[in-house]
Amino acid sequence: MIALSLDEAKNIAIALATVLVVGAGVSFWIMKTIVQKIAVALLLGLLAFAVWTQRVSLQDCADKVQGNFERVGTDVTVTDTDCSFFGFTITISDPRDGNG
Repeated sequence: MIALSLDEAKNIAIALATVLVVGAGVSFWIMKTIVQKIAVALLLGLLAFAVWTQRVSLQDCADKVQGNFERVGTDVTVTDTDCSFFGFTITISDPRDGNG
């Protein structure tokens, strides 16, 4: 059996406490970087999902523009098309407006 004096036990306790504090700091730094990486990955994933779901709105808008163009045909009426993208209304001007 190993016998420890009071001074040796105190020194060991101080050394162990120091190692644990340093370990806590290192683990905090490592966990912070891991959490940051996870947060950035989740944010990018959510943005990718949002853009992916808006592709239907873009296709609907393209169909509306094409429909307005075909419906008017060779008529001189200029028809702008309103589309929604991420909740914002975007007006797409008729390409036959004479400014091009």
